[in-house]
Formats: sequence, C-alpha cells, structure tokens
Amino acid sequence: MEQIIKVPDIGTNAKVDVIEILVKVGDKIEIDTPLVTLESDKASMEIPSSECGIVKSIEVKIGDKIEMGDVILHLEAEEPAVKIIKQDVESHEPAVAEPPPKVATNTLQTFYIPDIGSSASVDIIEIFVKAGDAVDIDTPLLTLESDKASMEIPCSIKGTIQTVLVKLGDKVKTGDAVLTILGEAKSEAPAPITTQTSVSTIQTEKIPQTIKTSMAITSSESTDTMILAGPAARRLARALGVSLSAVKGSGKKDRITLEDIEQYVRHRMQQPTSPAASPFSLPVSEFIDFSKFGEIETQSLSKIKRLSGQNLHRAWLQIPHVTQFDEADITDLEAFRKDQGTIFEKEGVKLTILAFICKAVARALQQFPDFNASLSPDGQSLIYKKYINIGIAVDTPAGLVVPVIKNACQLSIRELAIKMGELSQKARQKSLTPADMTGGTFTISSLGGIGGTAFTPIVNYPEVAILGVSKSSIQPVYLNNQFVPRLMLPLSLSYDHRVIDGAQGARFTKFLSSLLSDIRKIML
Repeated sequence: MEQIIKVPDIGTNAKVDVIEILVKVGDKIEIDTPLVTLESDKASMEIPSSECGIVKSIEVKIGDKIEMGDVILHLEAEEPAVKIIKQDVESHEPAVAEPPPKVATNTLQTFYIPDIGSSASVDIIEIFVKAGDAVDIDTPLLTLESDKASMEIPCSIKGTIQTVLVKLGDKVKTGDAVLTILGEAKSEAPAPITTQTSVSTIQTEKIPQTIKTSMAITSSESTDTMILAGPAARRLARALGVSLSAVKGSGKKDRITLEDIEQYVRHRMQQPTSPAASPFSLPVSEFIDFSKFGEIETQSLSKIKRLSGQNLHRAWLQIPHVTQFDEADITDLEAFRKDQGTIFEKEGVKLTILAFICKAVARALQQFPDFNASLSPDGQSLIYKKYINIGIAVDTPAGLVVPVIKNACQLSIRELAIKMGELSQKARQKSLTPADMTGGTFTISSLGGIGGTAFTPIVNYPEVAILGVSKSSIQPVYLNNQFVPRLMLPLSLSYDHRVIDGAQGARFTKFLSSLLSDIRKIML
C-alpha cells in the first residue's frame, strides 16, 4: 500500500526552503526517520516520517520552497525480505512457513521531542492536549519557543494521551520525554521453531542492494549540500567562503555547528600562507584567570545576545562601515507631537517621536532607493526592493531584538505608532514570531529615551544602512541674526561603503533632517 508523506504544521503559513534531503529512493525508513530539513529566515527543522516503508519517489529537491500540506515523498509498504523455507529430506517436498500476521496491540509509548535543529533548551509556551485526549499522527501537541522563533510539535503516534510529563514554562530539548501515549504498535510474533525429521535448510533471499546501501547522509560526502549543517552554519560558511567539506562537525551525526566554522576560521587565520601574511593574522585571545585578582561571578549570555553577537561580529568584519553624523531641528515637530499626543492618549495610542522618524525614513528611502537595497552575494549587482519594511530595534531584558514594520511607506503616523506599540509589547513578552522579525530593508536604532549625543550603529546585514537616533537636547541656533534655543535631534547614519558613498550619505541625512524640521513635508 502506498503512503503519502506531506509537510506537517510547521508553525507558519509562509513557504520555506528545502536545504537538505536526508533519504533517497529505495531507502527503508521507520517512523520518526528524518526526511528533509526545512529552513525559514530564522530557524530550521528536520521533518520526520509519520509512516514506515520504502521510499518510492521523492517529490521535492534541494532549493524548492514548500509549505504545510505539500507532498514530500511517497512510501511503499515493505515486502518481507526474508522467507523461511523448510525442506523435508525424506519427502523432498518443500514446505514454506510464512511469517504470522502482524498483530496490532495497544502499548504505552513515550513521545520525545524530535530534532528541533538546536541542542539548546527551549521554552514550552503552549500545551494543546491533556490526559484522556485522543490524538492522531500530526496532531499538534505543544508549542516551543526559543529567543528567536517558535514552532508547533506534531504527534507521531496515534492513540490516547495517558500522562503529560511537562508543564507551561518548562525548558526542553531534543530527546526529552514530554508525553506517554497508549497507542497502536505493530508487533511481530517470533517465527515458530520447525521440527525436523532429518535435515532442514534455511534459505535467505537476497535483500535488494538499494536497501542494503541506504545510509543517512553524513559529512563524508563530497559536496556541501550533502553535509549535515544548520541554516545559520551554512550562511556563515557562505559568507566567509568556507567549504563545509573542510570542516569537522562536532554535533549529532557529525552535524557542523556555528562554533565548528568559527574554530576552523580561527585555526586557518593562525596559520598564514606566507611569512608576509603573518603580521595580519588575527591574534589568539589570551585566557586570563580573573579570579587571581579577586572574587568573580560567571553568567551565561542569553540566547538573543549570543545570536545577535554572532550576526553583529560577522557584519562588522564583512561590511566596510562609514558613519555620517547630522542633526535635525525638531522644535516644531515636538510641539505638534505633544499637542496631538494628548488626543492619541485618549484613544489608547502612545505617539512617540519615533513614529515621525519612521515616516520620514520611509519617505527618504523612496527618494534614495540605494539605501533600501541589498548587495548580491557575489558583490557584482545591487538588489532593489520595491517594498519598504523598517526594523525597529527594541531593548528587552534578554537583549536586543528587531521586529519589522511591513510596508511602512503605506502607513500613517497614527498607524505606525499603533504598530510600534504592538511589536514592542510582543518583543518584551517574548511572543514575536519569525514573521515579525524577517523581511526588513532598513533599521532604526533609537537611544533617545536613554541618552547620548551620537553613536556608530552596525549595519543589520543583508541591509546596507541603519539610522541611529540619540537624545534630543536644547541647543543655541543662529537664526535671523540671533541665537535662539532650538530642540536638536542627533542622527547617526551607518552604511555599507561598497554600496553608498559619502556624498550619498550626506544627501540622505540632509533630506531626512529637512523632513523632520518641517512637519508639513512629512505629511505630503
């Protein structure tokens, strides 16, 4: 009987990339055998099989974009590979003893967290079932959340929930037990022992070579696409020009991790190819035992800070940064904001200066499309985006996150203020989804509520520019032959010098400053 394996609920309606195919036609697979690895912009996951059998056909290939419900492959029920044949020497009549039929029995089974693409513990934020509930294959059981993404875990066993071993807020990782299920398990009785009057022979049919040679893909394969590595590790390898075949994986099944690639690069940089290159190699960080000088305490970085640190480090090394400083006279804008803010507060909307800045930036990006583009991976062309999605850096107790306001140029200042409030609240409650944090074309980082006069923000790759906003202050400005007090807003624009030159940077901040200095221009 043929079985069709489809993409289960992966926690998003968007299409995701197929980056690994872990089986091939002819492979014998069991329930929970990993079939493919899918990658979104923020996370990856292996899709396990919900049935057992032999792969008949694979309907996807590496690079395809698929979504929930799409067919991955077709399975064919496995035919018995071994037959027991009894031959009575006296009668010379072959007697074939077929194996007994498979019997469905109810057994208590434990459901474990499947491979979620990370060895770190993640939070349980939703539990959809309870003891006594009947579940089928692909029934959603619970939702897991990391600092960057969330995903639903589907059931791979048909039966009835007996006990739930976890609770909301617990941290779990791949391989942890979460449920016990009284389900249908296929069991096969042992072959009966045959009596022999003289001599019996046992003949074993040859198992097809395609089944014998089917193995999981490992890092011993020659091409990068056939090496086990997560999407973040692949992106880092591509960015640094590292061949995955040269890296030894330290993860499960020799999976290559980010740390493996970083260790490989550090090792290579410590071994210059020529004496002339030696002075330019990055020095090895020296270990310092700080406890020799006094009492210390060590605390692990949050996942957000670790991941952000890796991305920022990569962007700082890869992108030639230039920062353009400017300021805008927002005296009239602030008076208008305070006047309208009172009205907005009655409607439950907080009107901040950031909403006006976001509107002005959207206008500036329309005027200067290079700032809304991305450089192609080979550095030979510029990819212009016909949409404007602005990321807003939000400070949370766990670290910095950047939710994205989609189609910001089409929103009014009031709508921008509402959207900012919603995303900021979700960020602080750790309820942002991958869709909330992807697709950005330009980022704004505002420290106005904290202080400072200027800073040099790091470009949020693959974007090419980022605007830093510092705290406004009253400054003496010479107008009409006299100095008058004006409220000045410091602006710090960092950009990729491969795409944007200094003249473009100065024109951008000048245009942005003119919009913020005259509220009427923003409204046009």
